[in-house]
Formats: sequence, C-alpha cells, structure tokens
Amino acid sequence: MVLIPTVSFAPVREKMEGAGLDDLLIRSFEHYYAQLCDGATGYIPGASARPPSDVADSSTAIGFHEEGVDALCRLVVVKLNGGLGATMGLHGPRSLLMVKDGLRFLDIIVRHVLHLRQKKTARLPLIFMNSYSTQEATQQALTAYPQLAIGEAGSLPQTFLQNKVPKIWQETLQPVEWPQDPAKAWCPPGHGDIYLTLHMSSLLRKMLSLGYEYMFISNADNLGATVDTDILGYFAARRLPFLMEVTARTAADRKGGHLAQSPDGRLLLREIAQCPPEEVEQFQDIDRYRLFNTNNLWIHLPTLRELLQERDGFLDLPMIVNNKPVDPSHPDSPPVFQLETAVGLAISAFDGAQAIQVPRDRFLPVKRCNDLLALRSDAYRLSQAQRVGLDPRRGSGPFPEGAPLVELDDRFYQFIDQIEERFPHGPPSLLRCRSFSVAGPYTFGASVTVEGDVCLSNSSDTPVVIPDGAVLSG
Repeated sequence: MVLIPTVSFAPVREKMEGAGLDDLLIRSFEHYYAQLCDGATGYIPGASARPPSDVADSSTAIGFHEEGVDALCRLVVVKLNGGLGATMGLHGPRSLLMVKDGLRFLDIIVRHVLHLRQKKTARLPLIFMNSYSTQEATQQALTAYPQLAIGEAGSLPQTFLQNKVPKIWQETLQPVEWPQDPAKAWCPPGHGDIYLTLHMSSLLRKMLSLGYEYMFISNADNLGATVDTDILGYFAARRLPFLMEVTARTAADRKGGHLAQSPDGRLLLREIAQCPPEEVEQFQDIDRYRLFNTNNLWIHLPTLRELLQERDGFLDLPMIVNNKPVDPSHPDSPPVFQLETAVGLAISAFDGAQAIQVPRDRFLPVKRCNDLLALRSDAYRLSQAQRVGLDPRRGSGPFPEGAPLVELDDRFYQFIDQIEERFPHGPPSLLRCRSFSVAGPYTFGASVTVEGDVCLSNSSDTPVVIPDGAVLSG
C-alpha cells in the first residue's frame, strides 16, 4: 500500500455531499478514511484476540421458554439483505434465489414469521435491511405478502436502506470515479452500518416508541436463523445488552469470523480481513479458535439507543479494509479499498455482551453453489413451521450424521446457470451422502442417488453423463 501523508479528505467529502449523503455518515467515513491514510490496516493480532473462555451453551436456554414467549411481542426481526450474490453469478438479491420446494429465501423467511405470529399471537415485525442494489427487487417481492404489514398506527416499514460510501483508489487514496459504470464507484459500508442507519433514519426511535425492546438480526441467506423463543427468553431474563450466537468451527469455516477475547476479558469478533497476514495459519486453526460467529445477534434496543446517544450515533466499530477490483465482474480492473464494518463487531462495544454456543442447524448459509445444491437436496426438509433443517433420519441407521459436505469444481459449477445446466432435473438425492466431490464437467440425469463418500473426477473438457436413476457410492 502506498501512503500519501498529505492526502486530503476534501475530494471525498465533495463526492459524498454531491450525492446528498448525510453529514453524520460523512463524518463517520472521514474517521475511517483518516485511519486508512495513517496506514491502519484494521488488523487485530492474535495477542489481542485470545481464545474465549466460559461461553454458555444453548442447553442453558431451554428453561427460559416461557420468558421467550412473553418477550415475543416486544421483538423486531431484521434480516441483512444487502448481498447481490455476484459470486454465484446472480444479478439480484441472493434472498430471491429459489432454494426449497419452489420457494425463495424471502418466501421461507416471511412464511416462518407469519406462522409464528399466528401460533403465538405476537405482532413480530419483519424488516429487511437492503443495499441500494437490493432495495427495489426486495420491495417488489414483498408485495406478494400484504398480510406482512402490521395494522397498528405508525407501524414499522418492511424495508430500510443502508448507506453507501465511496470506494477509494489504492494507488492515490482518492475517491473512485468509474465512468464505465458510475454505480461501481460506490459500495455499502458493510452490515455494521446497521447501527448508524437505524440512528440516522429514526427507525430505532420508532421501534422504541412502539414498545419494542429486542431486536434479532441475522443474514437473509441463513435459513437456520429462525426466531428461537428459548434463546430470546434467556436473553431477556438475563437482561443482556448483546448476545451473539456462535457455533463450533469446522474446516469449512476456517476463513470465517471467530469469537475471541481481549486481554481485559471483553469479547470480540475477528474477521479474516482483520488478521495479520503472518498469522493467517493461526487464525484458521479451528482447535485454537473453536467458535464461529453465525451472525445471529440479539440486541437490547434501549441499551443500543443509550450507546448511540453517548457516541453521537457512531459506535466506532473496528475497521475492515477490503481489497477489491473496482469492477468485481472484471478481476483485472484497478484495485480499490472498500472501508467496511461488520455487525457482529459491536460485541466489543457493549458492556456485558455475551455469546451462546448453538447447534450447527442454526447456521445454514448459502454463499456458494455448493451450499445451494446441498440445501436443495432431500438431505434437508422444510417443516410446517417453515423451518429448514436436516432430515431427522440423518444420524440414525444407514444415514450419515450431520450435513452432507458438497465440493464442486468452480470451473464448471460456480455460477447458478452452470448448476441449472449440469443438474437440469434438480439435485441428486443426498439423504444417504456423507460427502460429494465433483471435479470436471458432468451432466446429471434425473433421480440420481449419492451414498456415502463419492468423488467424481473427469480430466477432459467433454461432460460425462450420469444416467437417470444412477446410484453413486464409494
């Protein structure tokens, strides 16, 4: 990185003011920009991020069900929905991707909330936090659910729009101008922007005025992140300000953010972009850092309001410096910095924040087509309560335990249109599958079954056809 000691924020401010952005957002971005110009990397060394001790287990929450049911009428559900899914070849929100039984992520999320409302007679508002890239399509999709709107006067919106900030040229530290596609000169500042957005939009104040006390935040592409009344009851009864759901790390989570503890005992979250390059191997040691952030977060709204008021609406979360090409669809385009924060980083901002270890079924993210193929398969079921989970037969008799591990060759299966082409009849049966690895081009017929551990390898460029009804094992 080239440092320019005399670089001025003025061109950045001029660009942001020209876009009509709020002065509080500009001042918060100036704070992070100054850190970048001073050479800050956002790194958190291992000496400041030790393995945590004494994390509660979700079994502790089982006795708090009644408290959770009582608190349900004071809960707001927020889904982080800013992602386009470009890494999967999508041009719209990932939440509008077809995932199970002809339903999209958004459909399943909405139907689960509506089911809970009816069963528990709770108002339970559902709100999507969108980026400028996902707002319009999400609002259009929600028109299919007029019953989602809550009839009370001054009800909460179904969506709100997070902020946007300029990308910064790595070479000059100046704001990006990209005439080929001006929208690519901007980026969302990470989902940690939710706190500033709630404050700036007065949405937090409105939640509190309507009697809401708790907020459950999770990713829209994680269908395991349903409202758990036991955890809500535990959170409410213990009067916690902030609770992060964590789960046991596996090899698949080595690059994901892990829970850690600062030398003074405060919990913190460290993302891989915050790890010094020379410590990446240690970061990825799942025996050392055993707990992974699911991004399922419970927040006490009055405490959040007090914290934001104390800090002028700005939590000063640790900065994440992301190195990206200015146009993600062209990896050879000039490099930029994207200055971001993550929502879970706020765990270190709340005095008394805690974490709770939950089962793996609370974390079912879809970031790649590998995840999507597994979730679409019969290894997972959609219940009447609109919950997606592993088929209950998994782990008994001839059925392997846990989720099937799917690894697909990115050359042929990275994008959604490639998946549709290679699996034209839908995913194979993975109910009896432990692991499924595919290298090279294949075309799968109808009613294909995968059992146990299966590894397919085709070194040619000509697709191998797996016939209808084939049973693959060993």
